[in-house]
Amino acid sequence: MSNNHQPGVWEGFKAFIMRGNVIDLAVAVVIGAAFTNIVNSVVKGIINPLVGAVGTKNLDSYSSCLEGPCENAKGIHLMWGSVLGASLQFLITAAVVYFLMVLPMAKFLARQADRQKAKEGTKEVLEVTELEVLKEIRNELIAQRGQGHRQY
Repeated sequence: MSNNHQPGVWEGFKAFIMRGNVIDLAVAVVIGAAFTNIVNSVVKGIINPLVGAVGTKNLDSYSSCLEGPCENAKGIHLMWGSVLGASLQFLITAAVVYFLMVLPMAKFLARQADRQKAKEGTKEVLEVTELEVLKEIRNELIAQRGQGHRQY
């Protein structure tokens, strides 16, 4: 192998690392990991006790016996309680993320967009109004010239 290939690989790797997408992805992963702790705390500290007040906090013990005697690890157990628990955990987490992050951020961005449109709309109105004023001045000057020429 020649040494000419290694600098090319190094330069390619350096270009890959310096791309904005890689940095954005790294930041997103770090923020996502930190946000996971917040979501889990909300779910474990608030949502699960509320669900536990209505039913049970731990669904892992619920199962059904598919075949044979299911005592002492014999037979075929269907552990549907753990599947239900994981599904509920997912739905609760998705709801917390949606209502605490996605929905408020969407409303904030919509308000920002409305403000930007209002600023642009005001600017256009001012420009149109200014243009109209200039047209009126032009028409007035033409009318004055016309009247002045008729008097002579």
